[in-house]
Amino acid sequence: MQQHNPEQTPGDLWVFAYGSLMWRPGFDFVERVPARMIGAHRSLCVLSYRHRGTRERPGLVLGLDRGGTCRGIAYRVAESKRATTVAYLREREQDTKVYREIMRTIWLLDEAERQVEALCYVVDRAHPQYAGRMSLDEQLHHVRQGHGQSGANRDYVISTVQELEALGFRDANLHLLAERLKGAHEIPPA
Repeated sequence: MQQHNPEQTPGDLWVFAYGSLMWRPGFDFVERVPARMIGAHRSLCVLSYRHRGTRERPGLVLGLDRGGTCRGIAYRVAESKRATTVAYLREREQDTKVYREIMRTIWLLDEAERQVEALCYVVDRAHPQYAGRMSLDEQLHHVRQGHGQSGANRDYVISTVQELEALGFRDANLHLLAERLKGAHEIPPA
């Protein structure tokens, strides 16, 4: 894992997306390629107090947690948009510093299966918002109650699963959670 200032490195920037950045990147890019990271997995392990929940009713969002493999999307950002994109991502992903901003090797799942260094946001296990592993029932509780500035937590999970399916990927844990959420429009009492 490398840590440096990604906005100051010359050349195009690759960004690895594994959650909402897959279906709502919010920045300009010149290439979008399915990708895989080894050594981290997608996990619903971050309590959300702003985007998908509140402090009183926290939601639950995804983080890259250590171990395993994660399939997602790699975006190539033109060098001219590099600093602007990094600033945007820091504002979006780093508001509570629950993620560590790092550069990691990822594999682009295109015909050449190239390796590139990509900007990634990996969960900080020492952060108070790190929820660790929760049972399916605990995840359901948080996702059903969660609603924040970016909308309903339920929509976040379902949109992520839909994007994974569109890419031909399957995340067993998220798919199981999405199945349990279907038709669950009401927020249960606290």
